[in-house]
Amino acid sequence: MAEIPIGRMLRSATTGFTFGCSVPEPAVPIFGTFVKAPAQRGATHIIGLIYDIVIEDDPFVRQMIATPDLPEEYILDQRENRQVPLEVSVLAVGYKNGDGVNYALPPQPPITLDSVELCSEEEIVTFTRSLDFLRLILAARDLPADELVASALQQAAAMRPVDERPRYLKEAGRYIARQLSFDLPRLDNLLRRISM
Repeated sequence: MAEIPIGRMLRSATTGFTFGCSVPEPAVPIFGTFVKAPAQRGATHIIGLIYDIVIEDDPFVRQMIATPDLPEEYILDQRENRQVPLEVSVLAVGYKNGDGVNYALPPQPPITLDSVELCSEEEIVTFTRSLDFLRLILAARDLPADELVASALQQAAAMRPVDERPRYLKEAGRYIARQLSFDLPRLDNLLRRISM
């Protein structure tokens, strides 16, 4: 099955990247989704988690919002036929190369206009087999790290057979407890979030 790009790279760094896309409903990227992007001329694929989605303003929309009793046809035309600029920010949590999966920052970031794709269920299960990807999220500053951890773990658990989900989340809780033993209020909050 061919993988379909959900967007193209706008800017990138070793810690993450931002890609742009139009609103491709119903496949609008959502918070906490695992995505991948090529690097090093395709020798590496960076795995990341979406942590911010911004719908940029549009001069035409600015004019439309001031229109009283805006017809529904105008709204549909704007959403379906025009480019709604969407910027999606991603935190790099590891990468895949010929040696397998690495839970560290990638050696190089993706290049402008590279395609960004959703990770398949199999890729998510393989990548999240080790919980070491959580280190990069927990250490991230200036982004909603705790919410991102909870979302990623819930998504990873949902990809597993039903009888394995509680054990996976329990292992994740133990891992987080080791990482956050110095910050008990944060630890308590995170453990509550992943047990939902």
